[in-house]
Amino acid sequence: MNPSAVDAVRGRLIVSCQAPPGDPMRDTATLVRLARSAAAGGAAGVRVNEPEVVAAVAAAVDLPVIGLWKDGDTGVYITPTVPHALAVAEAGAHVVAADATARPRPDGSSFADLVAAVHAAGALVMADVSTLDEGLTAARQGADLVSSTLSGYVPGSPRQSGPDLDLVAALARESGTPVVAEGRISTPEEAAAALALGAHSVVVGTAITAPTALTHRFVTHLARP
Repeated sequence: MNPSAVDAVRGRLIVSCQAPPGDPMRDTATLVRLARSAAAGGAAGVRVNEPEVVAAVAAAVDLPVIGLWKDGDTGVYITPTVPHALAVAEAGAHVVAADATARPRPDGSSFADLVAAVHAAGALVMADVSTLDEGLTAARQGADLVSSTLSGYVPGSPRQSGPDLDLVAALARESGTPVVAEGRISTPEEAAAALALGAHSVVVGTAITAPTALTHRFVTHLARP
C-alpha cells in the first residue's frame, strides 16, 4: 500500500463528483469533466461512484481517486460487499470508500474482511461512519481514513441541517486515524471549521457539483410565501 494518497489530501479539499440516478449529470463523460474542473480549481482529490466512472476519472486526472460503488439505496449500500470493493480497487481507485456502520453487510462479511481484501489489492480504505463508536471500531479494523459521511443518515446518529462537526472533532481526538469531514458541508467556512477541529481533509459534493440540487434549493426558497 502507498500512503501517499493520504498525505496528498492533508489539510485540503476533496470534491465529490457524483450524481443520483435519473439526474442529467449522471453520465461518465460529464462526471469526468466535473473531476477535471475540480482539479483545475485546486482540489486535492476526488470521490466518485461506480467502477466505470472510477476508471475514467483515474485516467483523466492526476489526483488521488476515492472510489465507491453505491448499490441500492437502503441499508448498507455504499460498497456493500467485498466483491464491490475489489471491483472499485481494480478500476483504479487509490482509496476505496465503504460503509463501516454497525449494520449487517449483505454478503455476511465484516468490515474487517473488506479492509483486508482491499489492502491485499494494493489500495487504501476510507470508512464511512455515522457515530464515534463506529469510527473507533473501523480504525481498529484497519481503516486508513475515517469519514463522517453517514452521520444523520443512519438511525442513532443526529439529524441536522449542517455538518456533524461534533463527530469530526471526537473522531479526530480519539481515533488515532486521519479523519475526513464529509456530509452537508456547504460553505468554505464550514470546511475550514472542520479542519480547525482536527479533520485531516474535507469532502464537499452537493455545494460544488450538483446543479440540479442547487437549483431546486433556490426554487424552493423563492416559492415560499
